Amino acid sequence: MRVIAGEAKGRLLKVPQNSKTRPATELVRGAIFSIIDSLGWDKGRVLDLFSGSGSLGIEALSRGASWVDFVENDPRCCAIINENLRSTGFEKQSHVYCLDVLRAVSSLSEVYSLVLMDPPYSSPYIDRTLEALSSSALLGRDTIVVVTHSARRPLKSGYSQLVLLRDYRHGDSVINLYREAGVK
Repeated sequence: MRVIAGEAKGRLLKVPQNSKTRPATELVRGAIFSIIDSLGWDKGRVLDLFSGSGSLGIEALSRGASWVDFVENDPRCCAIINENLRSTGFEKQSHVYCLDVLRAVSSLSEVYSLVLMDPPYSSPYIDRTLEALSSSALLGRDTIVVVTHSARRPLKSGYSQLVLLRDYRHGDSVINLYREAGVK
């Protein structure tokens, strides 16, 4: 796997072996960033939940994000994210939190311009995480929340203050974009 655009374009990223991690494909990552760029993403702080290898957050850094907080509960994946950050030169623009995403959502205090979620497709935590996130202080008025999930596991059109803007299908992957109600 490699970074597909920006400052670290072409750099190879390590992927955890023998884990439940299913890194977002280049096609899906490219689609995500094309979509959020069209929405006017401000390239501020990013929260990457269920980080796995860190590919989504590292792609955000490569494309100009000022900072990324990575959240992953598997220590092996956390080690790989740190390796990938070192190899791409982004370790000073990021922090890796090796803990459960629900705990992270309740304990972090920054406001993010973009939240990326690429959970395991079988995760029972997707809806709970979106509910917790929507009622947290982590989202600003213009925050974009991006969730990738299986087409076989549809998500709701809204979670408290978050409403579905649009969904995009790429094979078995679906990209859902959410924003606070009333924001286009």
